[in-house]
Amino acid sequence: MPLFANNQRIERPYTTTEFFGKCPHFKKSARSFRERAARTVGPQGLLYVQQRELAATTPADDAVTVMGSDDATTCHLVALRHTGSGAACLAHCDGSGTAREVPLIVRAVTSLSSHAHGGRLELHLVGGFDDDMRTSHNLSFQLLAAFDRQTEDIHLVTCCISELNDVVSGGTHRPVVYGIGVDVRSGDVFPASFPSRGPAEDLRSARTFAGGQMANIYDAGRGLVRIGPCKWSPNPDIAFWLTQDDDTILKHLSTSPLVEPPHFVQHIKSTIRFLLEHPNPDSLFPGGEPQLYCRSAEGGWERAPEGMQQ
Repeated sequence: MPLFANNQRIERPYTTTEFFGKCPHFKKSARSFRERAARTVGPQGLLYVQQRELAATTPADDAVTVMGSDDATTCHLVALRHTGSGAACLAHCDGSGTAREVPLIVRAVTSLSSHAHGGRLELHLVGGFDDDMRTSHNLSFQLLAAFDRQTEDIHLVTCCISELNDVVSGGTHRPVVYGIGVDVRSGDVFPASFPSRGPAEDLRSARTFAGGQMANIYDAGRGLVRIGPCKWSPNPDIAFWLTQDDDTILKHLSTSPLVEPPHFVQHIKSTIRFLLEHPNPDSLFPGGEPQLYCRSAEGGWERAPEGMQQ
């Protein structure tokens, strides 16, 4: 079934400009979303989603109160929620496999909603800006087209993407909203930032840097973050980047070098150091088992006891 907005069928557009011309109400709602003050969300009760990851849960989950992701420049943050079950999924998409990823997002929510009586799937898209290479626009179109191809009816509620998430500052186009949170209980989607990006931030970043595909990192039934097992090959040549200055790293390793957050270069270097320190990822996953993390008494994440591997 097709994508809907305001309970009306959205004809599949060929450009974001055409789409917003057919759905002008999104310009007003995106402006309202951009104007909301961003919340800084701490680690207690947070499930953080990195690039090329997704996670899904329900309001019955005692381990998670907010799912969140940020640092999206040309990337898009995708939140899908079933209003009947309250099940929600958050994904951080970078355009590396949109057609393959969208069905995973839909399935993550519908698999947690089989018991629901009534309700609908509501979609929230946030991210990108009016970048010169039109990387954001291409991803916006890919996501709209991919959701339109799904068999389920999907209602687009929030659409703050590409030119609708753009501001010009100092002559440079940049995103207004870099991150969002999803309140697992209420379903509210809000602008947010996240000082804590664990657990296993470097390991998860290394998986993506080494070419890993979209991965579901959360077991909602057990309240566990599940990482890996991951695969990559030793690549000592990446040590080259540790000797380069910030401008060189931004130019070659970012899709949007002028508007990355301040910690981007340090994050890249930390990821590269991790890959160099662990050239064989098998050592991180004894017996081929994933790394599991459960809630700690302090509200963050900690390695799960060995008995929880079963």
